[in-house]
Amino acid sequence: MSRFEQFTDQWLPIIGKSVIETFQMVGISLFFSILIGIPLGILIVLTRPGQSLQNKFLYQLSNLLINILRSIPFIILLFFILPFTKLIVGTTIGVKGVIVPLVIYTAPYIARLMESALLEVENGVIEAYTAMGIKTRSIIWHVLLREARPSIILGLTISTVSLIGATAMAGMVGAGGLGDLAYRFGHLRYEVDVMYATVIILIVLVQSIQSIGNRLAARLKKD
Repeated sequence: MSRFEQFTDQWLPIIGKSVIETFQMVGISLFFSILIGIPLGILIVLTRPGQSLQNKFLYQLSNLLINILRSIPFIILLFFILPFTKLIVGTTIGVKGVIVPLVIYTAPYIARLMESALLEVENGVIEAYTAMGIKTRSIIWHVLLREARPSIILGLTISTVSLIGATAMAGMVGAGGLGDLAYRFGHLRYEVDVMYATVIILIVLVQSIQSIGNRLAARLKKD
């Protein structure tokens, strides 16, 4: 039996399980982060000075909250909110135990990227729709989000790649996934082949997501 066959027989089921855990962490966390991040980004844009829902208190509070959360490195945030994580999901280990810190880490990041994307929409377009008496919620859906679609897709692509990096760090505290596999077997047990396999999978994963995001954004830009 060749070395490659020995490696696949021994490690393929374990690597497969880790890939699934990474997809679970990224998928669930990204879903909740988008639910929080996009509305928060819209709120910042609409409440800033000169906009339709101008509100100095809400604007500054939202900005402050995002800046505070984004200033904490993920590995510190992971430990810092352990009691809160336990309160929300009942555990601090495994895939379930890392979802809360991943969402708190990613949602403000998405909100800031959404803010940048929405601010690229020309004010003249928004003012024209406002002058026609179109309601704010219709302008948000049919103008802001529609015009900013390519930038939003690129922002979500960047967020997803960043989230994959965070799940790898979460693996160091027993969250499972590829990070946990690389740390426990590749680093602590000196299984070099496992480390190489993990790095290659992560590279392929990130490249695939980035390529899909770029193509989708380019297609939306042409529409």
